[in-house]
Amino acid sequence: MAGSSLQNIVTRAVITALDTAKKCQSAGLKLIAGEQKENVEHLEPYGFTSAAQSGAEAVMLFPGGDRSHGVAVVVADRRYRLKGLARGEVAVYDDQGQSVTLTRSGIVVNGGGKPIIFTNAPKARFEMDIEATGQIKDLCDGAGKTMSAMRTTYNGHTHKENGDGGGTTDKPNQPMS
Repeated sequence: MAGSSLQNIVTRAVITALDTAKKCQSAGLKLIAGEQKENVEHLEPYGFTSAAQSGAEAVMLFPGGDRSHGVAVVVADRRYRLKGLARGEVAVYDDQGQSVTLTRSGIVVNGGGKPIIFTNAPKARFEMDIEATGQIKDLCDGAGKTMSAMRTTYNGHTHKENGDGGGTTDKPNQPMS
């Protein structure tokens, strides 16, 4: 009898639908025995939310064994889970290959081939050296020139001399590198 009672309290399910517009998102779920549940609350950890794909797996709790009002407490999707993390590492990821991983050697942000955008902040502050292996474009002046193009322009520039000679100045003797 104790086993039967436990079955009524905890079960596994598969996500079939999701409504993320509510204060507490709700899911449609197909339970292990084929039982279908609709509008099941998915309780998420504070500060974290996600919109799982259909087919993701869930653990359902039915407080007091009452199958009329269950809650999904854990939703996972083994199809997209990052594999090979070392003990103590943590990651946030999605089904498109985007992730932020706190590794043992540093934080790795993987954009999954999509842009990484910082918004709604008065400034970004980096208290360390910055390295770039790609081009850096300055869009502040509207020209959209890369740093490399700006160096080339500066290093090759000349201008008319202000003074008696009226000639052209030499290129800078200290090129920007």
